Amino acid sequence: GDNMSFEDFNANHKMSSQKVGATIADDIIIGSFIVMLVAIAFMFFYIFVRFKSWKYGFGAVAALIHDVIITLGVFSLFYGKLPFSLEIDQAFIAAILTVVGYSVNDTVIVFDRIREYRGLYPKRKVRTVMNAAINDTIPRTFNTSFTTLLVILIIFIFGGEVIRGFVFALLIGIMVGTYSSVFVASPLVYETGYRKSESEKEE
Repeated sequence: GDNMSFEDFNANHKMSSQKVGATIADDIIIGSFIVMLVAIAFMFFYIFVRFKSWKYGFGAVAALIHDVIITLGVFSLFYGKLPFSLEIDQAFIAAILTVVGYSVNDTVIVFDRIREYRGLYPKRKVRTVMNAAINDTIPRTFNTSFTTLLVILIIFIFGGEVIRGFVFALLIGIMVGTYSSVFVASPLVYETGYRKSESEKEE
């Protein structure tokens, strides 16, 4: 207000402050990029080993890249338009890594159900089996995502200004990660692994 001096504000009212120089900012960007690449590479390797097919790893990694790009895009679109900070900082990187972990967990559950159904119904068409498996996981996916989003929304509303940007990234990322497991990862597995062979059989 008009009655407050800078010295009074700085001594008694300032909650926090940080300064990032150009060199440190470059280090953060490079380090974050390397961390993301290493995390995605390990996830691809894990899924490749677990499901014994690179196609599942490719679908999961494509879904993760999709989640990160959409979250970054939302931050870019609303930067400066919302009443809280949307800076790309360490908290945002932590939120992205959390979203990546959440999304890959959801994707693995869908893939696991697809593998289970393929073992139960080996003579059915793969697209029919995958569709049934995805439909079977949708209630679980919806319930898990809804309860998670409910908690995050409460934190977003009542949690305070400092963590609002971090929580906003989680909100966007979890919503995007939920649908990417069903509508990005699984269709890519079918397109890269089974569509051609099934089309040849039908001919």
